[in-house]
Amino acid sequence: MNVHRILNRAAWCPRSGSRILLGLLVDAFAQRGPLVLGLDDTIERRRGKRIAAKGIYRDPVRSSDSHFVKASGLRWMSLMVLAPIPWAGRVWALPFLTALVPSERACRERGRRHKPLLNVGGQLALQARRWLPGRDLVVVGDSDFSALLFLDAMRRARVAAITRLRLDAALYDPAPPGTIGRPRTKGARLPTLAAILAAKDTRWHAVVVPGWYGAGERTIEIASDTAVWRHGGLPVVPIRWVLIRDPEARFPTPGPALHRSDARARADRRVVCAVLDHRGHFPGGACPSRGRDAAAVV
Repeated sequence: MNVHRILNRAAWCPRSGSRILLGLLVDAFAQRGPLVLGLDDTIERRRGKRIAAKGIYRDPVRSSDSHFVKASGLRWMSLMVLAPIPWAGRVWALPFLTALVPSERACRERGRRHKPLLNVGGQLALQARRWLPGRDLVVVGDSDFSALLFLDAMRRARVAAITRLRLDAALYDPAPPGTIGRPRTKGARLPTLAAILAAKDTRWHAVVVPGWYGAGERTIEIASDTAVWRHGGLPVVPIRWVLIRDPEARFPTPGPALHRSDARARADRRVVCAVLDHRGHFPGGACPSRGRDAAAVV
């Protein structure tokens, strides 16, 4: 069988192949509405003298908060279409564009500039924007992508980014108009999300999330508002934050906080349902393991 030799001997362009694959996935599973994309990295465990780009990373599968496990291999960044599969009855992550992220040591040995993980993820998302200029794109990532430089790049490219936000993030009101002198970048300081979560006067709204990891519908409560996220020396990004609370007290305390890198006020329910229903569904089974609640991996 010489089928595998197509990839290592034939003359072909991986980027063109990724664009063709994306078009096929969109035509088959996501013809209308916002296109939800998942952005995540994975470690391919490889050893050997000829594996030059390998590094030592934290193993996300075998590690926990109290136990750190290292893994040697190659790190890949993948961009995936999160779409419901009719015959599977659930949402699958269908990868169409993957890039190698060499370790810092490998880049130093070859005399190349090391490209951080966030930069590679941003380039993949911007490539999808160039391929689909007329579609509304929503990129869903974990807390590693909750960085102002990444969110500002997504905002300027008209891509809505949804990640997990720190409960102690510095949030402000937008800058007041008509100020004298140097333009202000922020307004008054707002309470932290941890304070809003604990406040008794916070207004919560019930949201029904369909298909909760194959367990049917689930009712949660959300609180949402707009703010400006700012840190010294970094871009100022307007966001819409979303706090999540479980009436049945199944979420770990204090509960996850999401945010999107734009401030549109009409998409709260759709955004929360899309994130909670789409994250973590991969071919081959991806139900929460080790007794963890599903909200912990949002």
